[in-house]
Amino acid sequence: MKPMSPSTRKLHYFSLTVNLSLLLWVFLWQSVISPHPHLNNYVVAGLWILPLLLPLKGIVQGKPYTHAWANFILMFYFLHALTLLWVDGGERWLALIELGLTTAAFFANILFARARGRELGNKLKKLSQVEREEREAHGDK
Repeated sequence: MKPMSPSTRKLHYFSLTVNLSLLLWVFLWQSVISPHPHLNNYVVAGLWILPLLLPLKGIVQGKPYTHAWANFILMFYFLHALTLLWVDGGERWLALIELGLTTAAFFANILFARARGRELGNKLKKLSQVEREEREAHGDK
């Protein structure tokens, strides 16, 4: 695999830092800061961080595709934070931190995936090129 440029490496470290910070924040929020009053706080925290653990190996390894699809998982936390900002005044500051970390992780993942994908030569074809290839493959003019 091709080595990362210094600027891409910085983006990778930033992405890794923000993703791990979000993971830690969600765990602390659900287990220590504001645990559920009737359920085991560590079980609840574990369920909350489980989705963030799914792409963690690929994020640590610096795989651009994993960084890109991890953003789909981040949307769950983004929506959670926005919902709490709207409806729950008691946990508003907690949700604001979650929103900030989720937004930072989203952009860090995008920037890293884009930079690393370019370094590796992974780029999407233009729509016109895809359409031309499909017409040629099907014999259409």
